[in-house]
Amino acid sequence: MSFSRYTRIRKSLRALGALAIIAGLSAASLAGDITGKVSGLRSAANVVVYIDAPGAGGGHAVMDQKKMTFIPHVLAVAKGTTVDFLNSDPVGHNVYWPSVGGNKGLAHNLGTWPQGVKKSFTFNSPGVVPLLCNVHAEMAGYIFVTPGPYYALTNGSGDFVIKGVPPGHYTIKTWSERGRPIVQQIDVSGGTTTVNLAAGR
Repeated sequence: MSFSRYTRIRKSLRALGALAIIAGLSAASLAGDITGKVSGLRSAANVVVYIDAPGAGGGHAVMDQKKMTFIPHVLAVAKGTTVDFLNSDPVGHNVYWPSVGGNKGLAHNLGTWPQGVKKSFTFNSPGVVPLLCNVHAEMAGYIFVTPGPYYALTNGSGDFVIKGVPPGHYTIKTWSERGRPIVQQIDVSGGTTTVNLAAGR
């Protein structure tokens, strides 16, 4: 290859790289937030609200066991996230789940471990993960694995914010411990999009 042709190729690659960066920055600048409220359910708190679209997940989250309770009671994570299960109680705890998203083939038992020890598990299948402890039958909690990184958990009033959603047409869904899922279509075009998610009577 001649030196001049090599130089032209390098310049072309630099230009393409610059265009990719500009496109990425433009998409990021157009991303918007979804704000809203969930109503009509038995409890407005701890409702998972998520965009039913795949995307990059990963990272770590923590599910603690303290005072014979899973903390938080509901943990929302994106597909691909590793959850660290910590035991903060002075007694041994066991963690297992009978299914993921209703699939009993994805049941798993992490075993039993003492105070101060943690065990980790990466969740690669979306859906609800009911957590139980076979040492303490009264303990119960939930992990909800979303298909992508755009999700939120409602506060006590049912309010939520999902940040940084790229422009597009989406299906927004909910999951709650007590109540049927809410499904609604939504368009995001930058700025703030407000949606009210009301459960059917």
